[in-house]
Amino acid sequence: MIPIRDDQPAFSTPFVNYFLIGLNVLIYFFEAVLDPADLKLLLYQLGLIPSHVTALVGGGSAANPVAVLLPFFTSMFLHGSLFHVLGNMWFLWIFGDNIEDYLGHFKYLAFYLLSGFAAALTQVALTPYSHLPTVGASGAIAGVLGAYFVLYPKAQVLTWFPILFVFRLPAWVMLGYWFVVQFLSAGASSISYASQNSGGVAFWAHVGGFVAGLVLVKIVPGRPQRRPYGTW
Repeated sequence: MIPIRDDQPAFSTPFVNYFLIGLNVLIYFFEAVLDPADLKLLLYQLGLIPSHVTALVGGGSAANPVAVLLPFFTSMFLHGSLFHVLGNMWFLWIFGDNIEDYLGHFKYLAFYLLSGFAAALTQVALTPYSHLPTVGASGAIAGVLGAYFVLYPKAQVLTWFPILFVFRLPAWVMLGYWFVVQFLSAGASSISYASQNSGGVAFWAHVGGFVAGLVLVKIVPGRPQRRPYGTW
């Protein structure tokens, strides 16, 4: 299912959301002009590699801790393909403005980064020996989706089922379906990750980010003047 637009109004300009979208796109353009060897080096240096974190925590790594831990944040601004970055930014465009409107600019940025960190931590915890770099903003964006699920469950999302039809769904249905697919896909992908020889989508990061968003939006107070309708 692909969201086209939602009907939940925002009452402020989402400057941080615009900044995040622009930054991710600009960084992808930088990636796109690199030759394959340099791009691979960039992804392995700034992408999150679970086995490096596991080795560091276990005391068996001689690597610089900063070099191992910094990718918890740098990885969420890298993408593996044009489709990857465009898909992520589309979801952020549709759902991020309302969460920024609810939280305020600074708290939204902190919320986004914390969701991304939680997503990366989940991926490391559940694929601890993977030697492949994990990149993408989808874990942080999953946190945004989790927050939207809590705050605006009855908002209507115009949704496209490829090749089939377009119709409106309550946000809780559309996002709930998305989460279930991610969770089931994460379970199915665990066998592939266990081999350490195949890549793929970091589904556990999606699951961890979504759950983090559900929790964080209940902890971080919204701006008093923002009253979401249909709140659970």
